[in-house]
Amino acid sequence: MGLKLCLLSLPVATLGTPRIGPRRELKFALERFWAGKSGEQDLLTAAAGLRAANWARQRSLGVSVIPSNDFSLYDQVLDTSVMVGAIPAIYGWTGGQVSLATYFAMARGAQGDAHDADCGHAHHQHGSSHGVPAQEMTKWFDTNYHYMVPEFHRDQTFALSSRKPIEEYEEAKGLGYQTRPVLVGPVTFLKLGKSADASFEPLSLLDRLLPVYVEVLRELQQRGAEWVQLDEPILVLDLDDAARDALHRAYAVFAEAVPGLEIMLASYFGALGDNLETALALPVAGLHIDLVRAPEQLSAIASGARRKQVLSLGIIDGRNVWRSNLPALLDGIEPVVASLGKDRVQIAPSCSLLHTPIDLALETDLDADIRSWLAFAIQKMGELATLGRALGGGRESVGDELAASESAAVARQTSPKIHNAGVARRMAAIDEAMRRRHHPFAERAALQRAKFGLPAFPTTTIGSFPQKAEVRAARAAHANGTLSDAQYEQFLKEETARAVRWQEDIGLDVLVHGEFERNDMVQYFGEQLGGFTFTTFGWVQSYGSRYVRPPILFGDVTRPRPMTVGWWRYAQSLTEKPMKAMLTGPVTILNWSFVRDDIPRSEACRQIALAIRDEVNDLEAAGARMIQIDEAALREGLPLRKSDWQAYLDWAVESFRVCSTGVADETQIHTHMCYSEFNQIIDAIAAMDADVISIETSRSKMELLDAFNTYKYPNEIGPGVYDIHSPRVPEVGEMKELLLLARKRLSDDQLWINPDCGLKTRKWEEVRPALVNMVAAARELRAEA
Repeated sequence: MGLKLCLLSLPVATLGTPRIGPRRELKFALERFWAGKSGEQDLLTAAAGLRAANWARQRSLGVSVIPSNDFSLYDQVLDTSVMVGAIPAIYGWTGGQVSLATYFAMARGAQGDAHDADCGHAHHQHGSSHGVPAQEMTKWFDTNYHYMVPEFHRDQTFALSSRKPIEEYEEAKGLGYQTRPVLVGPVTFLKLGKSADASFEPLSLLDRLLPVYVEVLRELQQRGAEWVQLDEPILVLDLDDAARDALHRAYAVFAEAVPGLEIMLASYFGALGDNLETALALPVAGLHIDLVRAPEQLSAIASGARRKQVLSLGIIDGRNVWRSNLPALLDGIEPVVASLGKDRVQIAPSCSLLHTPIDLALETDLDADIRSWLAFAIQKMGELATLGRALGGGRESVGDELAASESAAVARQTSPKIHNAGVARRMAAIDEAMRRRHHPFAERAALQRAKFGLPAFPTTTIGSFPQKAEVRAARAAHANGTLSDAQYEQFLKEETARAVRWQEDIGLDVLVHGEFERNDMVQYFGEQLGGFTFTTFGWVQSYGSRYVRPPILFGDVTRPRPMTVGWWRYAQSLTEKPMKAMLTGPVTILNWSFVRDDIPRSEACRQIALAIRDEVNDLEAAGARMIQIDEAALREGLPLRKSDWQAYLDWAVESFRVCSTGVADETQIHTHMCYSEFNQIIDAIAAMDADVISIETSRSKMELLDAFNTYKYPNEIGPGVYDIHSPRVPEVGEMKELLLLARKRLSDDQLWINPDCGLKTRKWEEVRPALVNMVAAARELRAEA
C-alpha cells in the first residue's frame, strides 16, 4: 500500500468520500427498500456497486491511500454503535449480528413493536398502536451532517455485533484495492454519546469498549491491513483531563494489543490547540491535521512529531467548493516536506470529502467564470494528485496544471461579479436602531394576544407540508418546459388551497401555506438573491437519504424583488385564520450554503440579513402579522472552541435582529431552531428577541426545555411534540404526556403546540393522523387546564 516512497508522487490520501453516488443512487435504493419495493439483497447489491465505483474512481484519479468502511447506509456513528453492540433495549435486540431492520429502526424509528422491528416489518405498520422511536440525532460537530447519538447506561456491555469494517476491507481487497479501513475512534464515540442518567459519564465505559476495537483491529491485520485510520475529531474540542487520559489509555492498549498495525490518527475541523501535547504523545504511526481550518499549527506539529511518524497534511478544503491556488499551497508545504522527508508526509483533504458534492463535470449549466473557480470531490482529488506529483517530481512536472490553478485564483479575486458598491453602502449604514424592536416583549405580547385572540396552547406547524410525487413531477415538468408558467402556478395554487382547507378542517389555530413552490428552505431564497449560484447535481448528505444542494455564495448579496409576498397574500386570502409568512433566516442561509472564503462569514451574514429585512418589511406592508424567520442552523455555526463562541454569537444574533426588528410591535416574529443544546447558548437565544420560538424537543422528552426554565426565558415557545424525522404516528396520549412535561417547565401562556420541524419530507398518510392527534392533544389540555 501507498506509504512506501514513490519517486514520482508524494502519497495522496482521502479520509473518506461521498457515499451517495453521482446521481443519488443510494437515496433511491434506500427509499425503494423502505417503501417495500425492493428487498434487502437489492439494497446491499446497490451499496456494493457504489463502493466499488468509489474505489475505482479514487485509484484512477491518483489517490494512493484509499479508505474502506467510509461508506454507510445511514450514518458512520450509527454503524459504530451497531459494530460494538450499543443497541438500546427498546429495539428488542437480543445479541448476535444486528439485523438491517433493527439498524433502520434505530435510524428512523418504526411502527409496530420492537419485535416487529427486528423482523423487518415495523416501519410499514402505520396503524399499529405500538412503535419504537428513532435514536436522537444531532449535528456532526459544526457541519450540516447529522449523526445518530449513541445511547449508553451504567450496565452497558459491548460485543462485536457487526463485521462491516472487516467485510468491506475484504470486499475491496477482492477487487484489487489495498485500503486503509476507517473507524470512528473509541474516545470520540463515547464522548459523542449520551445517557438518560445525567450523573453517568459514558467515558467510564472505555475499558469495556476497547476489547471490541482490539478484536476488529486484530482481524483487519490478520486479513492483510497494514494501516487503519482512527478518527478522533474530539481532539479539536475543549477536553478535560479525563478525556485526554482516555486517549492515552486507548492508544496504549492498541499499541500493545495489535503490534505492527500502523494507526493513522485523524483530527479535523480545527486546531489541536491545547490538545497538541496529547496528540503528539499517542503511540500512533501517523497523525492527520486540518491545515485549512488551522494552518498555523503546522510548524509546531512538524517540529514536535516523533521520528519516523507520518504526517498527513489536510491542505485541500474538504468542506467547501472553491478551487485551490496550488502554487500558493506548494509554497507553504514544500519546506515541510524537505524538512521531514518524502517518506514521512502524505497530503489529503482537511477532512472527509463526505461534505462536498461529487463531480463538477456534471454541472454544464453553471456560469463559465464561476465554474472555473470551483472544485468538487473528484476535482479535489485531482488537485491532490497534482500536488503529489509536484512534491514528488518537481513543479515542472505539472507546470500547466499549476499555471491554470493560479490563473483561476487571480480571475476570481479580481472579478466584477463578486463586488457590489451598493451593498457596501448599505452595510456601512447599519445602526443601533436597526438592531432592536420598538418595545420590550411584555408590551408586544399584550398587543399581539389582543390582536390574534388565540386559544390557550395554540396549535400550528413549522411551515412545510409533504411534497408528494405530483408536486415533484410538476416542478420537474416546469423546469424542463413541458409545463407552462401559468399551468405550474395554477397547480401550486390548487395544492396550497387544499392544504389551507385541510388545516382549517382539523382545527389548527395558525396556518401555513405549505411551501409547495419551494424546492428547499435555503435554495428557494438563494435562487432569488443576487450573489448566489446553484448546481444541478451538487448534492451532499444531510442525514440518511436526506440530501441537499447547498447554494454557492460567490458574491455580494442583493434582493432584486420580493420573494414570498405573492404566495403569502394568496394563502391568506383563502382563510380568516392567521397565516404565517415563512422565511429562512440569514444565519441558516449562510450555514447551509457553500460560502465565500474571501471575506469574513460575519460580513456575508449581514449582507443576507439586509436582504431578508427588505422581505420582512414587504410582507408586513402586504398585511402579514405573523412572520416566521427560521434559524434552524444558528447553533450549528457555533465554533468548536468555547473561547470563540461569543464573537460568533454576537454577529449571528445581530444578523437576526437586523432582519427582524423593522416591524411594528403588533407583528409577531416567530423563529424555529433544530437539534440544539440550548442551555449552552440560551443568552444568545434570548437576545434574538423573537416573540415565539419553536424547537425540537420530542426525542429529548422535553429535556431541552430545562435551559429555558432555568433561564426564566420570558418569550413564547413551541416545543415539538412529535418527531418528524421518523415515519411513526404518535398517539394523542404520547403527545399529551410530552406537553405535561413541558408544562412543568414553562407557564401555560408561553406554550405553543407544534411538530419538531417542517413536514416536507414526510408522507401525507403519516402527517394527517399525526396532526389530527396533535390538535386533539391540545384540546384535551385546554379542557383540563
